[in-house]
Amino acid sequence: MATRTPTDIKLHQQTRKLELTFDDGFNCALSCEFLRVHSPSAEVRGHSASQAVLQLDKQQVNINDIEAVGNYAVKLVFDDGHDTGLYTWDYLYDLGKRADEYWQLYVDAVREAGHEHSG
Repeated sequence: MATRTPTDIKLHQQTRKLELTFDDGFNCALSCEFLRVHSPSAEVRGHSASQAVLQLDKQQVNINDIEAVGNYAVKLVFDDGHDTGLYTWDYLYDLGKRADEYWQLYVDAVREAGHEHSG
């Protein structure tokens, strides 16, 4: 599968959403919370699935800055201090295409951990 490249990236800080349009016309708006809890960083994902750290209470998180990383990714700087994940174009595209599925898995994991998600 060819890498899809964003043609437009817009941060809507008031609604806490990152809107992406890709070169195939696919458009999505991902919440800052969704992006934060699905950070590709080792701090969140660990170095294996068993090391992943469930992110809790990120409903109000926002993005302060978006930094380009070459021609293949962006680094999102969140207002809770997290800034170590590189979001590649392929990863962002996948998050956009499968957002509902990934969100439900996250909400289920939060519930299994004995917490309630209020978002």
